[in-house]
Amino acid sequence: MEPLHYLLMRAHTKLNRAILEGASALGLSPGQPKVLEFLLTHGESNQKSIAEYCEIEPATVGSILTRMERDGLITRTQRDGNRRSLYVSLTPHGRNMGQRMAEVFRAADGRAARELSLEDRVALGELLEHVIHSLAQEEKRREA
Repeated sequence: MEPLHYLLMRAHTKLNRAILEGASALGLSPGQPKVLEFLLTHGESNQKSIAEYCEIEPATVGSILTRMERDGLITRTQRDGNRRSLYVSLTPHGRNMGQRMAEVFRAADGRAARELSLEDRVALGELLEHVIHSLAQEEKRREA
């Protein structure tokens, strides 16, 4: 069997390619699908929360949000008169695109797991959560 890092990289690359093709067909650029998914699921949020969830640097999220605002997908509003506290929410167009992107995600997930039983899908999800947790703990130890 190939090493874990190689298998994870290949799986990510193939799944990401399918997702980016679907996003491109909707006129979305890289980064936008994850932000749409987050806002559709979690509702209005701040830039820091979006960056953490999407595993993207805050500055990168800022440039993604600027393009999304320009394209009419999101709005950013201030809270309590604090210019540093901008909250991001979907516009009706953004909600529609988020729902269409959710279909792209579901289809890609379905193709990726087509040969897995329900039990295997659950087990794979649990195993990946353990991998993520282990790597996150290692990051915290290095940052401390």
